[in-house]
Amino acid sequence: MQIDRKYTLETLARLVRINSINPTLAPGAPGEKEIATFIAESLRGCGLTVETLEPAPGRTSVLGRLAGAGGGRSLMLHGHCDTVDVAGMEEPFSGATRDGKLYGRGAYDMKGSLAACMAAAKALKDSGTHLRGDVLVAAVADEEYGSLGTRDMLARVKVDGAIVTEPTGLEICLAHKGYLWIQVETAGRAAHGSKFELGIDANMKMGHFLAKLSELERDLRSRAPHPLVGPPSLHAAMLSGGAGLSTYAASSTVQIERRTVPGETEAQATAEIQAIVDRLAAQDADFHATVRPFFVRNPFEVPASARIVKAVDGAAARVRGCPAIHIGDSPWMDAALLQAAGVETVVCGAAGAGAHSDVEWVDVESVVKLAEILAEAAADYCG
Repeated sequence: MQIDRKYTLETLARLVRINSINPTLAPGAPGEKEIATFIAESLRGCGLTVETLEPAPGRTSVLGRLAGAGGGRSLMLHGHCDTVDVAGMEEPFSGATRDGKLYGRGAYDMKGSLAACMAAAKALKDSGTHLRGDVLVAAVADEEYGSLGTRDMLARVKVDGAIVTEPTGLEICLAHKGYLWIQVETAGRAAHGSKFELGIDANMKMGHFLAKLSELERDLRSRAPHPLVGPPSLHAAMLSGGAGLSTYAASSTVQIERRTVPGETEAQATAEIQAIVDRLAAQDADFHATVRPFFVRNPFEVPASARIVKAVDGAAARVRGCPAIHIGDSPWMDAALLQAAGVETVVCGAAGAGAHSDVEWVDVESVVKLAEILAEAAADYCG
């Protein structure tokens, strides 16, 4: 198999030049429709059958399929086509290449890897490689916010394995952290600021809670770390309370982000915070608080012995000329959704820098090498 270098780099530049900012993150942004149209046309031109999906009104994903002969494992090459906003960027959609780096929003996160997925499928088709299982290219919507695209695709498509191509510098990611958003609200009693005997200050009560939460935060980071992703953590992300300077605060609210490691659960993380509230309530009859988790994304981990990991290990070693390193990562990825749906999943993507920052770029040679790795892994896994 030979990767079509010209196709790969032209596709990458075209993807970056299309504005696909997630409209949930930036109201009025165009979303994925234009980029999905380009991806669908390109994959059809490569000989794949293509479906365009709409997981929500105005949000678009693409699923390309290179059908196998039957009787083999199916593999999804997975990437997202939405991006975050471009505020502060001097060249958000240039697609310009300088010193081997292609610049623009999404180049690194993760249009470089998406171009590699498309190029890998093209190489498999062009070479006439005999596969028993199907190879699918999934370009999903909304990963940067709610993962609408992946959740919708999992309801429609059954596959055996997946390679999520979030950027890893061509190393192989076997684990990432999850996160949990938890709201804690302390209750007070509103009263005029001169009537201390009537008022209960919810903000003061929140202060007691935050002092204990800080102790939990230090405890989390001192725990035995996960071998790939390190220890769990938390931070008090947003605070609000009170209605006026001369009024005792009737309520005070903190929203907490708790980063979880593989093996931890939503129930466990919530229980640790509930325990703080219960201890404070036992010590102070005027302390009343509620704990409410309102969003969860589970951590991800795949064993090194998994068939999909072995396929990518072998392909990476052949293409790179040396074994890839097994790593963990801290950001959450759609890999967790795939793994939870029973799809054995691994993460391997391109090299670069600047995700969500003012200057973003992807290393173009890593995109070509990633395409080779994906094609080799697909031939192994689906053959």
